[in-house]
Amino acid sequence: QVQLVESGGGLVQAGGSLRPSCAASGRTFSRYAMGWFRQAPGNEREFVAGTAWRGLSTYYTDYADSVKGRFTISRDIAKNGVYLQMNGMKPEDTAVYYCAAAGGPSSDSRGPYAYWGQGTQVTVSS
Repeated sequence: QVQLVESGGGLVQAGGSLRPSCAASGRTFSRYAMGWFRQAPGNEREFVAGTAWRGLSTYYTDYADSVKGRFTISRDIAKNGVYLQMNGMKPEDTAVYYCAAAGGPSSDSRGPYAYWGQGTQVTVSS
């Protein structure tokens, strides 16, 4: 049974940093695309960042325009997951952040994704 568990959300002031992480179990995801999405109240879930395997130990990373240059997605091999380094945070980054993993070996960092975590709340105060 595949499980994705996020941690590391919280409250931060504008300009600050957070690093939520995602630990996966039930399958090895090193060759599967994994990503982060977020959903703010009243909004649809949106893509934030993704990483897809390109062979050997190379991964492609992809970001939404709204977070490019501020957020960095990286693989966490020990946790069989990913983490998201978020710097220069803004109040508009406030949302529930979800980790996602593809259902099979894939090269598309934006999905489709078959597995989802329960989400972690990130709140940025102005």
